[in-house]
Amino acid sequence: MTTIFITGTGTEIGKTWVAVELVAELRRRGHPVSARKPAQSFGSDERGTTDAELLAAATGETPTAVCPPHRWYETPMAPPMAATALEQPAFTIADLAAETIVSTAGITFVEGAGGPRSPIAADGDNVDLARVIGVDLIVLVADAGLGTINAVELSTHAFHDSETLVFLNWFNPHQDLHRRNLEWLAGAGHRIATAVEALADAIEQRVSQF
Repeated sequence: MTTIFITGTGTEIGKTWVAVELVAELRRRGHPVSARKPAQSFGSDERGTTDAELLAAATGETPTAVCPPHRWYETPMAPPMAATALEQPAFTIADLAAETIVSTAGITFVEGAGGPRSPIAADGDNVDLARVIGVDLIVLVADAGLGTINAVELSTHAFHDSETLVFLNWFNPHQDLHRRNLEWLAGAGHRIATAVEALADAIEQRVSQF
């Protein structure tokens, strides 16, 4: 059993798309894969395409297995803030951890909400949740362009006690800035992937060592 926490350097960075593609690639390679979204918030126009629904379609699970129905908050703000706005009960990191049932076999991806320090419960953020769950690996999705070095450095520092793989989303090898960001981050000691297949390779390598 391997538990991987997937997060981004911020919102709208494409972490769910990466998670979906990664799940599909690992399943094609014969790995049993499940996904969990401890809490999700979304706009009313996103019904049918919420993170839980997209992840469920990729893994073959039901959306409510990916995210418990009482953790679906239909207003686009951080989950604990959404719960307050909707006059729903507050919840804690311990509540989410208890509800995040990972698979006893194969790989389970747990997708956070927002960036590492974005609040995901009334008393903590994604870093706190990953620590309590006891994940084996962090996948950090980052932009490939301006500002990514700072964002990656801050995000990986937040997860300083966990091994992290960095995925540069929307990487274009023909963009000089993208190439230089990749070289700089690799030179700083970060493990970087720019294609889903390469990220799957790195995960397979780590899974074999767990």
